Amino acid sequence: MTRLPGALVRAFLIVLLIATPALLLPHSSTDSIQVTALVAVFAAALTLVEYNAEYPGLVEFRDAPPFNRVRFLSLAVTVYLLTVIARGEVVPTEFSLLVSSIGALIGQSIDFAYSPVRLVVLMMPPDTDPLLIERVRTAAGLSYLVSLVSLAVFLIVLRLHGWPSRSGAFNVWVNLPTFDPTAGGDVVARLTRDARVNVALGFLLPFAIPAFVKLASDLFDPVSLSNPQTLIWTMTAWAFLPASLFMRGIAMGRVAQMIEEKRREAYHKARADGVLVI
Repeated sequence: MTRLPGALVRAFLIVLLIATPALLLPHSSTDSIQVTALVAVFAAALTLVEYNAEYPGLVEFRDAPPFNRVRFLSLAVTVYLLTVIARGEVVPTEFSLLVSSIGALIGQSIDFAYSPVRLVVLMMPPDTDPLLIERVRTAAGLSYLVSLVSLAVFLIVLRLHGWPSRSGAFNVWVNLPTFDPTAGGDVVARLTRDARVNVALGFLLPFAIPAFVKLASDLFDPVSLSNPQTLIWTMTAWAFLPASLFMRGIAMGRVAQMIEEKRREAYHKARADGVLVI
């Protein structure tokens, strides 16, 4: 019962996040609303079960805040800002014009040769409407900026609060349910290796995803970004997934460092107590 209120709040926030574009955008189709409702209910049920359970499931770092809180906040801010921009094209307000102007400025500033934003723009078909290209550039620039800011916030939290050691006892089994410490090999070495892989993927994905879409466009029709909801979720996923992998890699590296420090402390204590003699 002590876990249930927090799980309910998290499930409600997940529903609100997924439903934000469908609720704020005018002229949303009935089919899109139904699909959004289905996805929101499924995500809420999964979140409720995960955070109400005592044993681990699929969510990593469940009991090691604020890892998932920073990721959720980054995702929510990205979806909300992109939704505000899309809504402002139909129902303009001062706030939507401000966000759109900031996004356009950021998109143009980041749109240089070989940048992730430039690759996103280049993945569009040659006959794409220039207005749609400008929308994509604005959405890509703004979402990429939010992901970078969230990554910086996470690094600041690590530095200031000594995450995860100051968050209480860290249970590797609960917070890393997909990591099997008994699979073989040294745990620290495996965590360090996985951390490096995640950081490398987080760095490469913003460049690799547009390139893959461009190369695969000859085999199948690319996703149409003319639909506002498609544009919002595509740009959000493009910016959020690499940042999330970056955070996961940094967090796993921090856990490996913490385990190594605990081993060193236990080693020195054993030598001081005379248990370990060299």
